Amino acid sequence: MTTPTQRIVDLSHTIEHGMITYKGVPAPVVCDFLSREQSRGVYAEGVEFHIGRIDMVANTGTYVDSPFHRYPDGKDLADLPLESLAGLERVVVEARRRSERGIGPDAFAGVDVAGKAVLVRTGWSDHWRTERYFEGHPFLTRDAARLLVSAGAAFVGIDTYNIDDTGDPARPVHSILLREGIPICEHMTGLEQLPDAGGRLFAVPVKVRAMGTFPVRAFAIL
Repeated sequence: MTTPTQRIVDLSHTIEHGMITYKGVPAPVVCDFLSREQSRGVYAEGVEFHIGRIDMVANTGTYVDSPFHRYPDGKDLADLPLESLAGLERVVVEARRRSERGIGPDAFAGVDVAGKAVLVRTGWSDHWRTERYFEGHPFLTRDAARLLVSAGAAFVGIDTYNIDDTGDPARPVHSILLREGIPICEHMTGLEQLPDAGGRLFAVPVKVRAMGTFPVRAFAIL
């Protein structure tokens, strides 16, 4: 429970029927399993319930990648400790208005990332639900990922289409961070509402065995 002086900032996109998160990945189907009208024949007079159904791929909306997403021997969602996803000290790294798409180690100069959730603010979430979102997005470079590992980052989030350059099939940033057990959160939003430091991050998916990725309701308490 927050105190009167604290504020909660939602950092997640809303999942809606038919929306596209990633080109080539099917949109979620949000529908009724049991509608309110149907339920009236099941329960007592005047009582109705809605039971919904969602059919979707794991990479939908704002989601967390666990090591299992990249490596068969990596921790899956069920094995990720809550300490790696909840109550993390956080810092925001400013990466808006950069001349190059690739965000290198220089962006993290002077930032203490040790043991923290590092949130990279690119402003790309402004293009969410538009065609612009899918092309020419900012991303972290291989050297930036190496720096984050060596500096002891605990979690890395970004408000763009992919933390990697989607033109590089090697996906070096995913490979480097997830091999070291560092969860990744992609398609974040609202990072412009956060100060550069202070407060705690929460980005907890459901506890699913043999699954590497799942949507989260990411938020920060300031």
